[in-house]
This record gives sequence, C-alpha cells and structure tokens, in this order.
Amino acid sequence: MIYVTRKAHFSAAHRLYNPTFSDERNEATFDKCNNPRGHGHNYTIEVTVAGIPDPLTGYVIDLKKLSALMEEYIIDKVDHKHLNYDVPELRGVIPTAENIALVFWQILEPKIIDGKLYSIKIFESDNNFVEYKGEPVGKTMRYDLIENNLNVSF
Repeated sequence: MIYVTRKAHFSAAHRLYNPTFSDERNEATFDKCNNPRGHGHNYTIEVTVAGIPDPLTGYVIDLKKLSALMEEYIIDKVDHKHLNYDVPELRGVIPTAENIALVFWQILEPKIIDGKLYSIKIFESDNNFVEYKGEPVGKTMRYDLIENNLNVSF
C-alpha cells in the first residue's frame, strides 16, 4: 500500500461554545476559545489517500485532482470564514479540530475515487493537531438553534 498526502492551508474563525451549557460552564470548558466574537486560526489540513499505484500512470491518485477536490469542497468553503456561521456543513456543530476533521471526512470520502481516503489531519496550530482515519466514533452532536428553541439531535 502506498500513502499519498496533500497539504493545504486556510484561515478561519470559530467559537467553541455549547448552547446547553451555562456561561460559567462554557468558560470553564472552553476558556479563551469561548470568546463570544470568536477567534481565529491559520489551519493546515493534510489529506492522505492510500492505494496501489496505477500501472499506466504510477499514481495512487493524481495530486492535481486531490488538490482540486480539497480546494473545491473544503478550502473554498472555509477560508476566511467564521466556521460557526458561514459554513453550512459545520452549522450546529461545535467546531473543534476533532469535529472539523469528521465533517471534512464526510465531505471528501465519497469524492475520492482513485485510492481510498486514509486520513485527514487538521492542524490548529504548530502544537495542536488531530487525525481522523474514518473509524466509527459515534454520532456528532448537532445543535440547531431555530427561532430561539434549542433542538439537540444526534
């Protein structure tokens, strides 16, 4: 098996906040990341595809195609956006790096036809990153605020 990785960058704001928590509990849980106006990161995403190289091209996946998929379905949607409000796929999700990786997996996995999506890494900073390899992790809790009524779904 060969593993091919493409890296990209985006800048985005987010707020870590659980609407079912009190203000005090949000502050204790998320600290500075709970700033009501949000805060920003310069993120790095690494997408790894695994497979056997095509004997005619030598590619597991053409990196130009992988780059184009990442640009169209991820970067163009999140770069210079507020993840809580501007990205429909993340609306109602606490945009931790963990949840961002899960959502990006759901977006990209069906689009990759050469090879198989192996992992997504989200670097929130030089010191903090998460990696998701598609294993079941239960359901991501979604919070949808509709007309001031809180609906929690799994």
